Amino acid sequence: MIHSPYIRKPASVQRVMGMVLLALVPGIVAYASKVGAGILVNLAIATFTAIAAEALILSLRKRPVGVAVTDLSAVVTAWLVALCFPPIVPWWLTMIAVLIAIVVAKHLFGGLGQNPFNPAMVAYCSMIVAYPALMSQWPPAGGLSFETQLGLILGGARDIDGMTGATALDALRTGLRSATASVDAVMEGSAFGFLGGRGWEWISLGYVAGGALLLITRTITWHMPAAFIGTLALVSGVFWLFDPVRFASPLFHLASGGAMLAAFFIVTDPVSGATTPRGKLIFAGGIALIAWLIRAFGAYPEGIAFGVLLMNICVPLIDMKTQPRVFGHRGQGDSR
Repeated sequence: MIHSPYIRKPASVQRVMGMVLLALVPGIVAYASKVGAGILVNLAIATFTAIAAEALILSLRKRPVGVAVTDLSAVVTAWLVALCFPPIVPWWLTMIAVLIAIVVAKHLFGGLGQNPFNPAMVAYCSMIVAYPALMSQWPPAGGLSFETQLGLILGGARDIDGMTGATALDALRTGLRSATASVDAVMEGSAFGFLGGRGWEWISLGYVAGGALLLITRTITWHMPAAFIGTLALVSGVFWLFDPVRFASPLFHLASGGAMLAAFFIVTDPVSGATTPRGKLIFAGGIALIAWLIRAFGAYPEGIAFGVLLMNICVPLIDMKTQPRVFGHRGQGDSR
């Protein structure tokens, strides 16, 4: 019989980031299959930009370039940025977003391990505010060939109103603005599939499969994914039961947009998120609540990125108020 204490070999940054990249592969495969292979081009552009920016900044800071560039943290940020963007955004928009993520959100705060905000979400919010039209151009599921997507990414004419379509979240938000519209009537449109956005159920399933790998390998803990999914399902479910004409079901919210990507890959960022067990639950639950409020009542169809950044601000307070009792010390309410 083996007795405690148990000593585990510390995981390197490269191993953790490599596992995250591997876990993203099922979602990327589903994304390329259902939405378009243009995402692969964006991933390549984002990866090249991130590595080049990381190497340049580390060189200017007189830090070791080789080790830091090969730790894969910049690549993870690049992939998350690309996966949050429409697959037909122009190449320069992806490059600007990645530069913001690496240079501004990461290195201006001291580099890996010191950034208070999630770099990928800083990049997303910056681009959705600066270029809302480009960030809202999504190809319909299977509607654009790879050649067409590649041409748009590399600078083709962007008069594509007839070729692009709204996401399920955007179509629902726009459709419900009509006083006579109902959720069921809106969801009869072509943007919707069986549960959520057309094709996005499979993409979400791919992210779930990758998230399961991260949980099995203990790359992440269960706290944040469970709190995010549970809160989003609970809040949306309560309003759906109260008024199903105006509010979509929990399954729709979980299977649409970036919910599953956020639950397993964005909310779980070990640097900018909460670190205590109770703090992780509060942090992820707060993101889900803000995301649903923006989806249901806000001006943007998706609110996860804004929720992440707002909760990033609260992390120091959350961690301070949720510190577990030190072993051997009495709690505040313990009898003396």
